[in-house]
Amino acid sequence: MTTSTAPEFDSLEIGHIVARRTAWFTRDSLVRYAGASGDFNPIHYNDEFAKSVDLPGVIAHGMLTLGQAASVVEEWAGPGNVYELFTRFTKPLPVPALGSTGIEFTVTVAALDEELRRATVDIEANAGDVKPLGRARAIVECV
Repeated sequence: MTTSTAPEFDSLEIGHIVARRTAWFTRDSLVRYAGASGDFNPIHYNDEFAKSVDLPGVIAHGMLTLGQAASVVEEWAGPGNVYELFTRFTKPLPVPALGSTGIEFTVTVAALDEELRRATVDIEANAGDVKPLGRARAIVECV
């Protein structure tokens, strides 16, 4: 069910960027996510362990990355209007011990379903040359 904050279907055009935001990942954000999710896999907090399993170092949780992407879509679409969300996790996102890693999320209209008044949007996630999400898409209810 859509809310009054849903996008107006008739104002959408395929190929238009509807949202863009950069999210920042730090070791602190990984610790907080681990506590909230219960995912205490050492690849998300221990550099030596991560390297021992052929990773470049500590990496962000995939679901944390997808959650940030979903929040960008929901900010544009309005609460309760994201009908479906899916992705493939393609590359690990290294997070340095000090500082942060930024991911720029760009949401673009990919398809419009006039009968259902739904928009399919592509979500691009870029952190420099790392693209942690592949074929990330959401379907959004519109008014």
